[in-house]
Amino acid sequence: MIRDASLCLELPAVRRPGFRAWLTTALIWLRERYVVYRQRRALLALDAAMLKDIGISRADAVAEGSKPFWRS
Repeated sequence: MIRDASLCLELPAVRRPGFRAWLTTALIWLRERYVVYRQRRALLALDAAMLKDIGISRADAVAEGSKPFWRS
């Protein structure tokens, strides 16, 4: 009796990422954006001496601090 010795090389079905992967990605993105939001608010709270120490003018701080959280 001769058996079929060919290999079964079927590729597994490609699955799209599910809801859990999408939700995890969305939550990571929101957490990163919240960090940016907090940093921009802290930048706006700095006084003139602190801004001078880090080498940023008040106009630059206001321009950066007034950006919406979703913009880089």
